[in-house]
Amino acid sequence: MEEGSSSKFKKICVFCGSHSGHREVFSVAANQLGDELVNRKISLVYGGGSIGLMGMIAQRVFDGGCRVLGVIPKALVPLEISGASVGEVHIVSDMHERKAEMAREADAFIALPGGYGTMEEVLEMITWSQLGIHKKPVGLLNVDGYYNSLLALFDNGVKEGFIKPSARDIVLSASNAIDLLTKMEQHTPEHDHVAPHESWQMKQLGDYPKEGT
Repeated sequence: MEEGSSSKFKKICVFCGSHSGHREVFSVAANQLGDELVNRKISLVYGGGSIGLMGMIAQRVFDGGCRVLGVIPKALVPLEISGASVGEVHIVSDMHERKAEMAREADAFIALPGGYGTMEEVLEMITWSQLGIHKKPVGLLNVDGYYNSLLALFDNGVKEGFIKPSARDIVLSASNAIDLLTKMEQHTPEHDHVAPHESWQMKQLGDYPKEGT
């Protein structure tokens, strides 16, 4: 994509580690993703704070002049836990509300390398796509093969009959930000939803994300 061009996405939620990892390649990838979001004029939705990869990409996007929205549970607000905030901050009551709010705000989801929390968050977005709760692209930024084992697990799930081949296609991946965002821009969901998307648009679902809101 040409420098300064716009994207079909207005806001992307990035899940990533509150640590920077042992190797510089992860920090470089976070900054490159931040640069590409700025280049495409895409705002960032993330988990709040200024530590680890989360802080790096937030600062990069903020410094590039794009909106940054951090969604953080009240328990993680203290500076010694999350660091100083970057951009706008929305404080929520718990982890479930955090994921629901991030999902509502974003047009797509990307996971940088991270730990249990990052994986849990992106897996829930994959599951919500499979269920039909949202129709938004989900991508893994597979930096230096970090997610190779997870992608192999998904492939094995298809082989063993636990994941439908069409549902496997929910998960997009690439080794760099430009290729991943291009795949996500071009992606058209083709998997069958467990339940019709419209059936999730009910008041009792409360904090679950709604398409286009």
